[in-house]
Amino acid sequence: MLDSLRLHNFRCFDALSIDLEQGGALFVGDNAQGKTSILEAVCVLLRLSSPRAKRMQPMVKFDAEHGFGIAGDTGDVGLRVSFSKGKAVMSVDGEELGTQAEYLQNSGLVVWMGNEDVELVKGSGGVRRHYLDFLCSQINPSYRVALSRYRRVLKARNLLLKDGGNRDQEVNAYGELLIEYGDLLGSVRAEVVADLLPRAAAVQVVISGSGVNEELGMEYVSGSGGDMRCALETTYESERRQRQTVAGPHRDEVKLQINGMPASDYASEGQQRTLALALKLAQGDILRERGGKDPIYLLDDIFGELDSRRRNALMDHLPVSSQKLITTTNVDWLSDELRLDGWSRYMVNQGKVS
Repeated sequence: MLDSLRLHNFRCFDALSIDLEQGGALFVGDNAQGKTSILEAVCVLLRLSSPRAKRMQPMVKFDAEHGFGIAGDTGDVGLRVSFSKGKAVMSVDGEELGTQAEYLQNSGLVVWMGNEDVELVKGSGGVRRHYLDFLCSQINPSYRVALSRYRRVLKARNLLLKDGGNRDQEVNAYGELLIEYGDLLGSVRAEVVADLLPRAAAVQVVISGSGVNEELGMEYVSGSGGDMRCALETTYESERRQRQTVAGPHRDEVKLQINGMPASDYASEGQQRTLALALKLAQGDILRERGGKDPIYLLDDIFGELDSRRRNALMDHLPVSSQKLITTTNVDWLSDELRLDGWSRYMVNQGKVS
């Protein structure tokens, strides 16, 4: 749990210092006032990753001369992440750490939930791969390292393939590294999808509450066919024609189905949103059981899109022991059943929090 959060030159905030209750916090304000940025800062502090940006530079306040700083306390551990001049510095209890892996051993776990989650169902395969990567990296440190190295090797190998010429020896050398990292990524993804299916299916039934039997299906489709070495050998000629690596985890897919039919094509808007919620809640269950600690749930303005039954079902499924940080434009949806007693409550307006 996060007891406090402090920001400096992050997004629209010059400075921010707030305390957070163990149960959670509610941030209320109009759009584009800074609510989502608060949740983003928590995600960066705990996971060194943003759901809104691939790089840290865009998170620096636009008129700041230097970079940003994020700090917070989780129990008796003080965390700090700062970014300036293209370099991130991470420290725990005032001690600067040399690697992200060391830092993440001392930070927390995160489930991010937002309106864009419906893209998990109707979006491209890249959205679902990102979902798996964020989950797998939190429960398996080796996965995070392999993913980073795989991406670097893939980029280098593709540059060689685009260059053409007699570069077979170098291409094959990078291929050996793709095999090493790719097989690890594929095995962990396949295991996690198998673990997700029964959990997401159970949650989907509870959240939908329709009384109609809606059977959820999830199928992991390996971009290498489960054997990276064989895949590279069989796609050798195709790679040279297309001048890119055509097999591997970067081509993985997760097929989602409702009653045996593709959810992206045949599920209603309500069913798609329910399925997306189920996937995120199942992610939280796996993090809690395999990650060894309760994740913090970051819920970004999702309640306005849900009817009261789905809102209540969602809140009922969130573990009491987990901290929940919620943003919303209004509290019209807040019913007597969801009074959120004991939570911190803040108004957010033009980068100011009260």
